[in-house]
Amino acid sequence: MSELSDYVTDIVHEPTQTEGVGFDLTAADVYEVVGPGRIDFGGGELEPATTVPHSSEKRDPDDDYEWWSLGAGQYLLAFNESLTGEATVTVQPRTELLERGATHPTLHVDTLPRVPLSVGGAGLKLKENARVSTIVDPET
Repeated sequence: MSELSDYVTDIVHEPTQTEGVGFDLTAADVYEVVGPGRIDFGGGELEPATTVPHSSEKRDPDDDYEWWSLGAGQYLLAFNESLTGEATVTVQPRTELLERGATHPTLHVDTLPRVPLSVGGAGLKLKENARVSTIVDPET
């Protein structure tokens, strides 16, 4: 059986991302949906939602990475990593995300889309490159 990292490209730091069970995915960008998309039966009128990047900032001027301050609501989360397309994998939220009142759906994919991120009432401070999701179950 292949390692999960065999199916992932654009890895941020493999030793850290493979510490537990599965392969952790990291946050690259967070978007706000500002205009409705369109879905029809046949696909001829399919249109994406209008999105804009959510603002982020450094907590300290010497920091290397920025933070998103997310209020309660829905966002789209983009990952740093990509999949090779050689397998279908299950992507699920990490426990660390769930325990802080945020989640995203569990997906079975061969490419990594932006995923809907739901943030609970108190909000969430999310750091760039934070490990937010885990890949499990490759199906080749």
